[in-house]
Amino acid sequence: MRIKQLVDNYELLVIPAKDIDDMRKVMTLNEIEVNAFRKVIKKLRPEICYVDSADVNEKRFARDILSGLSFNVEIISKHKADDVYPIVSAASILAKTKRDGEVSKIALKLQEKLDMPFGSGYPADVITQNFLKTWYKKFGKLPPHTRRSWKTVQNIINEEKNRKLSEF
Repeated sequence: MRIKQLVDNYELLVIPAKDIDDMRKVMTLNEIEVNAFRKVIKKLRPEICYVDSADVNEKRFARDILSGLSFNVEIISKHKADDVYPIVSAASILAKTKRDGEVSKIALKLQEKLDMPFGSGYPADVITQNFLKTWYKKFGKLPPHTRRSWKTVQNIINEEKNRKLSEF
């Protein structure tokens, strides 16, 4: 990938679904993102860091990241930063490419057991939703690597638990 050839250094942090689910029991998704940004920043130790704010309050998001760092770094926190800063666009492309590659590996393994398309792995994807519903009905549990804290997944579980009398 050309981006990798052009940058001096980059870091990709993969957080498994189970870890996100475990963290969601005690923190918000924004807090999980703050911690993830901190880990990457600690590793790369830049002088300035551009981040796509996950918080509605961009300044608070930057302060939250900074509060867990033991060194000085300027944080530029902005909504839709990938539309404004090419470096954030590049990071977004690297992250999405990595995510899609990981999902493809998972999909290959899981599709063998159901013989149907897995989809993109995003909760709003109808193909992914159908795959998860079918898997849950067939195996009585969710497939590995599924974020159980997704509302989409909770809806699938609740639908199965609350089946209609006519279905028996």
